[in-house]
Amino acid sequence: MIIKITNKEENFYQYMGKFFGSRLVERQTNDRIYDDSGKQWYLYLEEEKVMAFVSIRKNIIKNIYTTKEKYLEEILKEIKKENKITYSIVTNNYIEVYERAGFEVAKNENYKNFVTIYGEKEKTEPNE
Repeated sequence: MIIKITNKEENFYQYMGKFFGSRLVERQTNDRIYDDSGKQWYLYLEEEKVMAFVSIRKNIIKNIYTTKEKYLEEILKEIKKENKITYSIVTNNYIEVYERAGFEVAKNENYKNFVTIYGEKEKTEPNE
């Protein structure tokens, strides 16, 4: 199940607290996770446990983490349904997942651990 949440909501830190300052997450993503105001968090929950998350602010993806690629792919597809994502510098650990979810991945960049992704909001077909 995917939920959307911000750091202003009562149960935010119950879900996300253990990820802030986590060296395990930092090693996996080459990124530090911060609870900045203004971020919308998409969480993939399994039995009330966070299995993956993506944060966005002003149509830019800020943070990405997952325990399984399929969870991240579902979140990214959900985000793409709702948002036009502008150029976002994200961990390069999930390039195939970004592409499967319909995002463009900029090639030939000089980042060691990151890539730039972007994508138009999915167009929905009107009901017939």
